[in-house]
Amino acid sequence: MHKSECLLRLIPSVCPAEDGERWCMTALDGTAVSDNCLRVHCLCCIDRDGIVVALCWIYLIGIPLKRILQQVFALTFILLWVVPLSAQQGIVVPSDSTVRYLEESVIVGHSQSGRYKETIPAQVLGGKDLERLNSLSVADALRYFSGVQLKDYGGVAGLKTVNVRSLGTNHVAVFYDGIQLGNAQNGQTDLGRFSLDDIGEICLYNGQKSDIFQSARDFGSSSSIYITTSEPRFAPGRKYSLKASVKTGSFGLVNPSFRTAYKISDKVSAGISAGWTNATGRYKFRCRGYDSRGRLAYDTTAYRHNGDICATRVEASVHGALSHGKWNMRVYNYNSNRGIPGAVVSNVFSNGERMRDNNFFVQGHFENSWTRQFRSMVNAKFASDYTFYEDKDPRTLFTSNRYRQKEVYVSSANLFSINDFWDVSMSFDFQWNWLDADKFLSVNVVFPQPVRFTEMLSLVTALDLGRFKMQASILGYFIQDRARKSDLYDSSRNEASPALTLSYRLIDGKELYLRGFCKRSFRMPTFNDLYYTNSANVWLKPERTLQTDIGVKYSESFDCGFFRNFDIVADGYWNKVYDKIIAYPKGQQFRWTMLNLGKVDIKGVDASASFGFRAGSIDLVTKLQYTWQRAVDITDSASSYYKNQIPYVPEHSGTAVVSLYWKGWCLGYTFLYAGERYSQKENVRRNLVQPYYTSDLSVQKSFNLRDKVLKASLEVNNLLGQDYEVVLNYPMPKTNFKVSLSIEL
Repeated sequence: MHKSECLLRLIPSVCPAEDGERWCMTALDGTAVSDNCLRVHCLCCIDRDGIVVALCWIYLIGIPLKRILQQVFALTFILLWVVPLSAQQGIVVPSDSTVRYLEESVIVGHSQSGRYKETIPAQVLGGKDLERLNSLSVADALRYFSGVQLKDYGGVAGLKTVNVRSLGTNHVAVFYDGIQLGNAQNGQTDLGRFSLDDIGEICLYNGQKSDIFQSARDFGSSSSIYITTSEPRFAPGRKYSLKASVKTGSFGLVNPSFRTAYKISDKVSAGISAGWTNATGRYKFRCRGYDSRGRLAYDTTAYRHNGDICATRVEASVHGALSHGKWNMRVYNYNSNRGIPGAVVSNVFSNGERMRDNNFFVQGHFENSWTRQFRSMVNAKFASDYTFYEDKDPRTLFTSNRYRQKEVYVSSANLFSINDFWDVSMSFDFQWNWLDADKFLSVNVVFPQPVRFTEMLSLVTALDLGRFKMQASILGYFIQDRARKSDLYDSSRNEASPALTLSYRLIDGKELYLRGFCKRSFRMPTFNDLYYTNSANVWLKPERTLQTDIGVKYSESFDCGFFRNFDIVADGYWNKVYDKIIAYPKGQQFRWTMLNLGKVDIKGVDASASFGFRAGSIDLVTKLQYTWQRAVDITDSASSYYKNQIPYVPEHSGTAVVSLYWKGWCLGYTFLYAGERYSQKENVRRNLVQPYYTSDLSVQKSFNLRDKVLKASLEVNNLLGQDYEVVLNYPMPKTNFKVSLSIEL
């Protein structure tokens, strides 16, 4: 044990003060930022190894918001950037600083990322679960999560987006290796472009991830999808690994891919992954039309056109291990040329919409434990996206547009363990978004080139009191929108997103938990909402949500016998959405009609159960999921759609997955059901979208050939050949198949 030195000021420009006194904030160059002050309770300690530990409580005292932000950002910069760097290099105490010597102190506690069990458990698909599902992309796999509505416009090329608990696609954040995939243009991520070939795990969180050591951005969405790529693994004595696969099947599908990794040293490895997807997208479907009274008007069979796709994906990554941390960097590029299968209406079965896009990003992650109590993390990302859209259909106005958007993102997070049961964290994120287009309304009007600056600051605390666990967070948004080439729309907005999660273990020694959360979240209108041709609406209001959830989770495992394990989860939730923005296709899939519904009331129940059985060398795994949702519009009691179910939200839906394993063989069966939905706000017969169910069957076999693993699989989807539509007038394929072969060494 040794005495600790307590530094009352980090730099000469910050004046020393007694605990609880006012501190005057000054810039790093010594110039005054403001004459106002913050009340700060601060403890900044330096041990003899030069390691800095900082914990501050900030009280705002009657200061204008603009000046508060300046001071908070200045203090955040010191805590989140100067402190971690000083921890690496040590810190020099200025000669004119006031230094106090405290009595001997003892600091106890370990900051472990996995110490807190999740207060709100995630729905997880990984490993064998992903392999046995009949899924080509991440979007297909998400169908088997409870509370999820997938908008699928058909085939391999059709757009695929996800809605969770009826809150809307824009409230679903998608994270790729821990960093969010952004799209300021329309706020949506096409999950169909992410192949499962390089994915190790997919997690879905309602509310937010139960980890306080994360970027501020992670606390901002109503639900989150975390896509984690497979990390390089090497057999003993080997410095390389390789996996190659090829898939083929219906719609002219050809999909070869490979993944290889090389072990540069004991602590550094590099990998590259690539894939090519080509398909004609041509399939037979049955088309039926109804009149205003719901009577059958026509019934015909046709082929789906303009659903072809040619896409390439290339990823490269470097992973490194530190003595008390890790780092990685990833480069990603996706390029596609696809047709956009349009709506089948008025006996029109083909259209002329085409889209080419190129998505590129490079991102990095650094994480380290400086002491047993203090950890820090830095994320950074640059993304550049290009989209070319054209419509050559002679029945519509010729359109040819190019869109370019860029994003810069930087994040810093710090975690401090006060003791064995109490952790606190602070994170600060900065994000810059820019959009440009070559045409806007007419050739004589200049596109406004919108720019958005977003700062996010989060403060989080977590308590682990044995059977009781609690996490509380507050996230501040500071958003500035500017139009570089127009005065059409400039604004600044500041918002807060608080959240509270609780978990209680009902029986000591049993995995039986009662837990719940309450959260308020917020999203700004996207650039498309504000500026986009033919659908822009600069008067759209921001969309706010209030989520409440209470649930129970019980799991048990057994070492012997036929019944090996079970896991049962049930949640009841009540969500409120204010000024909800609904986006749905109007003739052209790439263009959206934007509408503020006003108020939406959402009540629902999610239930899931999984069971494991074993008899000799046979393993049987079953998973069942059910969702009931009542999501109604309560904007205007005088309207014809008051308390009607909002578009494309079924009241009942569910899935069932059964897998049988025996000596390298796997037989899988999946069943998916979605009940009645409505395509418009009014719940009348002419807007009814019929319920559907699909049955899929798969057979897989693994062969061990010395040091190689060979896998072959056959999948039959929509086994019963049902005619159905997920989105009205976008018919889905009937029975189709896929064959895949892979080798790993």
